[in-house]
Amino acid sequence: MSTRPEQSAADDAAGQRGSRRSESRRVASWSEHHRWSAAASLRRLLARPFGTLMTVAVIGLALALPLAFYLLLGNVQRMGDALGQRQAISVFLQPGQSAPAAQLMATSVRERADVAAVTVKTPQQGMDELATMQGFSGAVHALDDNPLPYVLDVQPKDALNAAAVQDLVTQLRDLRGVDMVQDSGTWRQRLDALLGLGNRIVAVLALLLSLAALLVVGNTVRVDIASRVEEIAVLMLIGASGPFVRRPYLYAGIWYGLFGGVLASLLAVAIELSLVAPVEQLNAAYAGQLELGALPLWLLLATPLAAAVLGWLGARLVSAWQLRRATV
Repeated sequence: MSTRPEQSAADDAAGQRGSRRSESRRVASWSEHHRWSAAASLRRLLARPFGTLMTVAVIGLALALPLAFYLLLGNVQRMGDALGQRQAISVFLQPGQSAPAAQLMATSVRERADVAAVTVKTPQQGMDELATMQGFSGAVHALDDNPLPYVLDVQPKDALNAAAVQDLVTQLRDLRGVDMVQDSGTWRQRLDALLGLGNRIVAVLALLLSLAALLVVGNTVRVDIASRVEEIAVLMLIGASGPFVRRPYLYAGIWYGLFGGVLASLLAVAIELSLVAPVEQLNAAYAGQLELGALPLWLLLATPLAAAVLGWLGARLVSAWQLRRATV
């Protein structure tokens, strides 16, 4: 009486085992074809080195340009920080102010939450600076007395934006005993605006050149498919699926993009190395105040990966379109 249920359970178990084996074979076949497609597409690229090198060179040059502009903008930002973006605010006290009054005002300003440091410059220090400037030494020695006032060099906090610094300048002008306040706030705003424009230009340029790299890969894959249209037609006739036929060309696009991205990163590093000597001379001219940097390592490593994705996308779009035409 229990033979039939037991036989049914055994059949179900056997069916499940068969289904698992079939699924395992499909996965193994799928992974094997991916490995074969990657290797075959790479061999095909290496079989025509000149054409492959030309395509990779175009992609590498196209992607190296945004990297070079990104490097330029980053160093302009650092130069702005070193040469003026964090320049102290000069507060000129009214003539006749005494040293204790200047020190008292410096202490009051130093206690503000938006001020990092305050330095008091005496009239004699100001006169000494004028004496070292070309063309002023004779005029300084001709003076009977020192007409220069006390000056407070106020250093704002680094975290302050341009609006907060301008608000600080306004409040310093309103202090009793202050004659004039000099600030590079306008210059900072102009520099920020120029850097913002530069960043937008770099983003647009990167987008356009990435599109150019995508089109280059797509056109190369299109030519490759067009030269093998009869082979593709035969594969379709014997039952090959679209993804099966398309896979080698997708890997070809990945290889093109990957090699082009590696070349772009190498070109960017070469540009950095070529600028080492001029940067050292510039830094020496500014007494070591400049802190110029290189492209971040993550960006150099991410460029080949992003280029490989672009290559895959270009090959995917073109191969799908070409295969539809081949089957019509």
